[in-house]
Amino acid sequence: MTPQHVLSIISIALFVIGLVGNGFEMRKIRLSTPEGQLAPKNAFLDKRNFKWYALIGIALVLWAISGSYTRSI
Repeated sequence: MTPQHVLSIISIALFVIGLVGNGFEMRKIRLSTPEGQLAPKNAFLDKRNFKWYALIGIALVLWAISGSYTRSI
């Protein structure tokens, strides 16, 4: 396996982990608030979600880097 393949696999794994983790976190946020109190804006901007957003962002950057390596060959 070349380093580009490893970087792609790592970025895809981080992306999937970030999306699944964010989904579970959103569910916990929704269940922890009373009915009708949670606006969608508040759910997405909750501070517990930012770690998942960072993980997804890192995965996208790694994916772009691995894509630029494969195009330059």
